[in-house]
Amino acid sequence: MPSPSQPSRRELANAVRALSMDAVEAAKSGHPGMPMGMADVAEVLWNDFLSHNPANPKWFNRDRFILSNGHGSMLLYSLLHLTGYDLPMDALRRFRQLHSKTAGHPEACEFAAIETTTGPLGQGLANAVGMALAEKVLAARFNRADCSIVDHYTYVVVGDGCLMEGISHEVASLAATLKLGKLVVLYDDNGISIDGEVHGWFNDDTPKRFEAYGWEVLRDVDGHNSEAVKAALVSAAIDPDKPTLICCKTIIGYGAPNKQGTEATHGAALGKDEVAAARVQLGWNQPPFEIPAEIYAGWDARDAGAKREAEWNALLAKYEAAYPDLAAEFSRRLARDLPADWQAHADAYVRKLQADGPVVASRKASQMALDAFGPKLPELIGGSADLAGSNLTIWKGSKDVNSSDASANYVYYGVREFGMTAISNGLALHGGFIPYDATFLVFSDYARNGVRMSALIPAHAIHVYTHDSIGLGEDGPTHQPIEHLASLRYIPHNHVWRPCDAVESAIAWKAAIERKDGPSCLVFSRQNLAHQPRSDAQLATVELGGYVLHEPAGGKFDVILIATGSEVGLAMDSMRALEKDGILARVVSMPCANLFDRQPNEYRDSVLPGSCRKRVAIEAGVTDYWRKYVGLDGAGIGLDRFGASAPADALFKYFGFTIDEVVGAVKRLG
Repeated sequence: MPSPSQPSRRELANAVRALSMDAVEAAKSGHPGMPMGMADVAEVLWNDFLSHNPANPKWFNRDRFILSNGHGSMLLYSLLHLTGYDLPMDALRRFRQLHSKTAGHPEACEFAAIETTTGPLGQGLANAVGMALAEKVLAARFNRADCSIVDHYTYVVVGDGCLMEGISHEVASLAATLKLGKLVVLYDDNGISIDGEVHGWFNDDTPKRFEAYGWEVLRDVDGHNSEAVKAALVSAAIDPDKPTLICCKTIIGYGAPNKQGTEATHGAALGKDEVAAARVQLGWNQPPFEIPAEIYAGWDARDAGAKREAEWNALLAKYEAAYPDLAAEFSRRLARDLPADWQAHADAYVRKLQADGPVVASRKASQMALDAFGPKLPELIGGSADLAGSNLTIWKGSKDVNSSDASANYVYYGVREFGMTAISNGLALHGGFIPYDATFLVFSDYARNGVRMSALIPAHAIHVYTHDSIGLGEDGPTHQPIEHLASLRYIPHNHVWRPCDAVESAIAWKAAIERKDGPSCLVFSRQNLAHQPRSDAQLATVELGGYVLHEPAGGKFDVILIATGSEVGLAMDSMRALEKDGILARVVSMPCANLFDRQPNEYRDSVLPGSCRKRVAIEAGVTDYWRKYVGLDGAGIGLDRFGASAPADALFKYFGFTIDEVVGAVKRLG
């Protein structure tokens, strides 16, 4: 029993409930029900189990806590405030207001203690799988029998909505296969979603489902009984190879006497009268946004956190003394520094490719780049959604993460494009890795929201897409991407690379590896692509996203041809045909339009000068994207309809990707 001056567990949990309903009420929008229902579970987890340090939110060996059902964000914000993070009460008062750290859904870019950006249901769970995988692989690589410097858990809260989303099936299945024993999922099993009681549309036997995956499942845990929650969390740590699902039976909106247990508490403020009634029901006598000193003291995790980090720092010092080389590598990877000789090595490889001029498919050039760069980058971890033999994402140093090899770096994701992408985000967020994932470009539709979250978080993830056009051929329109390049380019802060040859492919990989502030999509061809000649000066401009690949003698030109990927070769051939007709063409290769758009005006104008309005864009995809470059009076040669099933050469001819069509388009411009 707590002493008279020591708050009870329920009183500590009620502070979360009060802050949550007060913040939502002040904002007149939000989701009070989940935080009020999960407050007792969160109190046990954060006060008895979670290893963290409020003074250093990014302390490496902290346990990760992810709120997958991010609409209940006030649960997280309340916990961070109460335990001593630099999240003042004013931030809670300004819940959901412009430029507040307390956004409607948790945003990692707003506050360092938020592990990932959540909101689209199920992706937080997938991020957590990535984080747990990162912990396991790093531990295998760096831990020694006398010194475990990588040793932490990943805890994630999910709701019914997260488990209804298909991504939860993808990643939960894989988590068991990967034996992620330090992943603990707390399921807020309250039976309510926005539309009401879920039994009308969600009758899954969730415990059986997770047992079938191979998880440890703890059923029917009373989420309002602290001792039951504590016992479940103790049990979760027992099996080192099985992730754990704790099914917490809770009452949504717990404490709101007239609305608890109903959808009325899910996605709207309780209302002034119900908030007042809840205060009476909970025995919470404080005014809005006021917390008694003894409650703060009961939550304060600063001293315990500082002690845990100090103990880990001492362990790290012992490790550094005993294993200096490993420690230096560990430190480099956590600092996200590339190896000291990386730049010289990568540049030398690019120059060699330019000199050798290999004629290969860009997907093969991608694998060649992995073979060249991979040995220098032990932090590179990748995988493919069951298409490794087509994506060519397995390189000479690839080793299965499900093996006993301490340098494992390859994930066999199976047919799980969406889950794979979100797991990559978790790997990137955890630290110590640069992740890549892969599938056919047409299946980026399945992955796209994960890519969007890569850009929003932002996460340093590399998304590889092959079979980038009708060049895929006989598999037909179901597998031929048309609108996908434009769709990915329209995601803010995303870099989409579509290289034209082996040189641009290697530079795309180099740029994606070096980019730390967001994701890159690398888009490669099935068919062989011609090598393009370049001067050293041209080679230096490829990384700017768009550059002049060919300039007529004397520097004067009548038309600009803009192309990407396999169509750059067509542009070069068309340039030569135009010259025979006395029409001089500048050819611009645009491997990464997103990056080109970020260059200074002076550079962009030097590549696409306003003095030349005769412009033709050539790309085997939708044409509307290119209007910003060619203008309303320019032309686009592309695909504004779906493809067809036939050999690639026949398709390119049928759909007008020919020299005659390009020459004709130029001449029609006048």
